[in-house]
Amino acid sequence: MDKEGLVYTLDEGLVAVGFGKFQALVLVYAGLGYFAEAMEIMILSFVGLAVKTEWGLSSGQESLLTTVVFAGMLIGANSWGLLSDKYGRRKGLLGSTILTSIAGLMSTFSPNYTYLVILRFLVGIGLAGGPVFSSWFLEFVPSSNRGMWMVVFSTFWTFGTIFEASLAWIVMPRMSWRWLLAFSSLPSIALLLFYHLAPESPRYLCMKGRISDAHKILEKIALLNQTKLPTGMLVSDTTGLEEESCSASYNPLLSSAREKVSSPKSSFFTLFSTKLLQTTLLLWVLYLGNAFSYYGIVLLTSELSGPQSKCNSGILHLEKSLQEESLYMDVFITSLAELPGLLFSAIIVDRVGRKLSLTLMLVLASIFLLPLIYHQPAILRTILLFGARMCAIGTFTVACIYCPELYPTSVRTTGAGVASAVGRIGGMICPVVAVGLVNGCHVKEAIILFEDFLKSQGAVSGNCLLGSL
Repeated sequence: MDKEGLVYTLDEGLVAVGFGKFQALVLVYAGLGYFAEAMEIMILSFVGLAVKTEWGLSSGQESLLTTVVFAGMLIGANSWGLLSDKYGRRKGLLGSTILTSIAGLMSTFSPNYTYLVILRFLVGIGLAGGPVFSSWFLEFVPSSNRGMWMVVFSTFWTFGTIFEASLAWIVMPRMSWRWLLAFSSLPSIALLLFYHLAPESPRYLCMKGRISDAHKILEKIALLNQTKLPTGMLVSDTTGLEEESCSASYNPLLSSAREKVSSPKSSFFTLFSTKLLQTTLLLWVLYLGNAFSYYGIVLLTSELSGPQSKCNSGILHLEKSLQEESLYMDVFITSLAELPGLLFSAIIVDRVGRKLSLTLMLVLASIFLLPLIYHQPAILRTILLFGARMCAIGTFTVACIYCPELYPTSVRTTGAGVASAVGRIGGMICPVVAVGLVNGCHVKEAIILFEDFLKSQGAVSGNCLLGSL
């Protein structure tokens, strides 16, 4: 009997069922996780200043509230990736969501500074599950649609930052930072309520040899999308997700078809194999620079818009209400910058290439930041911060979209998670610059340091690795 056509691979099955209602629901759930992470990160722009005033904290203590979150993310990003590659994407989603929602809600009731620091550290560990959400969604998407839908997925982060800025503008002047923490934990709680609806990744199931379970997921996708699976039986892929590309010039780094991960430890050390070592190290440097620049610009906005802006303005006293109004307005406006930033990166990334896209946006971010070395009028300052953040989110988006595709299925969430973890080191450092130096009226030194980081990122983006993305 001619058996040609009686079997099909997972990739062929995903192409056949297409992107429909099922993937849209997966997108909403994964996007809500990204939305929740963005809110918890953006809250750092408001809670630090409020807690400092209420509890009489020093600038160092204020900075620590931000640093501990990124320290938690540094630990958690590695852990959730290893867990997800070993025990399944759903386990990683559940663990990170439980920790984020409980610790986030408990932060509301912190009796003192020490408790708040500990709880925000735990929130950081939970938030580190972000790469698991993105990798999980990625594994449901047909290769022909992957780039576009990962850009769409990234918009959930942007809407999360905008929503948090809006929420702070409404809540902080009328209630307190405790209420803002409580409201900001609601998206994570919603993830727990709908967790039972989240399916396991069929690609993960195939990688583990659970072909029948993967086939059941494909049948559900076909049913909800009102499409049909190919004729025949599902078989394990002979090529992994990372080996697909619409570009014929793309060269896979490592096949995952029969790559079985025996332990989390082995999946971690695979990142340092001959084929992946250069990829891993360059992604680490890129993520660290991206995190420092992006989160630094976010914090810099709140610091330059608050009372510390008096350092260069010559205005020694401002009414508290005017200070708060300027802070909320500037953070909200600069959060809106992420929308054109995402659109800009989506337009140019395929037209001019990944390497040139990253280089262009890094140069533009540097140009926008440079005038802030000197005191600028409020409107011009906001415009410059708007442009800098627009470019910063663009570079972050390009890196986050393609990082999971550079790793095989067996180590995908581990690779993305560890890269994200290393990036958190940049997040830990940036409060010292954005908060510490600006509070000490060393704005010029802070901006120069940001400029140096942007230049180092440009050097990494010029490497041949990113040219092949």
